[in-house]
Amino acid sequence: MTTTPQTNQTPAPAANPKTAPRTATLEDIPALTQLWQDTGLYRPYNPPAWDVRFAIEATDATLFVWEDNSNNIIGSVMAGHDGHRGWVYYLAVAPSVQKSGLGRKLMDIGEGWLRDQGVWRMQLMVRSENSRTQDFYRHLGYRALDVTVMQKDIDTPPIERPEL
Repeated sequence: MTTTPQTNQTPAPAANPKTAPRTATLEDIPALTQLWQDTGLYRPYNPPAWDVRFAIEATDATLFVWEDNSNNIIGSVMAGHDGHRGWVYYLAVAPSVQKSGLGRKLMDIGEGWLRDQGVWRMQLMVRSENSRTQDFYRHLGYRALDVTVMQKDIDTPPIERPEL
């Protein structure tokens, strides 16, 4: 989900974005953490290192990053599925390149990856107060559903795990 920027710490692109994304690596964690902080996606209870590692090591998830010509990460999208529905997380575009079409391109990449996995329905979550991002997704053809998302912690939260 793309949000209104809280700060502007992600390096400004030196030139144009590269022509295609690449799969994220563990070495991208600091830059992704910064991007997610800059775009309001970061939550202290949900460490980016854990989510990045989980997506990279899973067979049913992936994380793409988009760089500028100086190899600064300026966009990301995480996609995963449960064999029935696909989900997109961490769609982020650096504040300096928002409204450039990069968010749409990243969504196309995420949707394409899910389609290639055999997924035919995709869902995502947007915080209820984030009307700007809701409008972005509506523009891409998404619709709000009349459902309640519920959760339960069934293990130690990542922030409390000793391996981080």
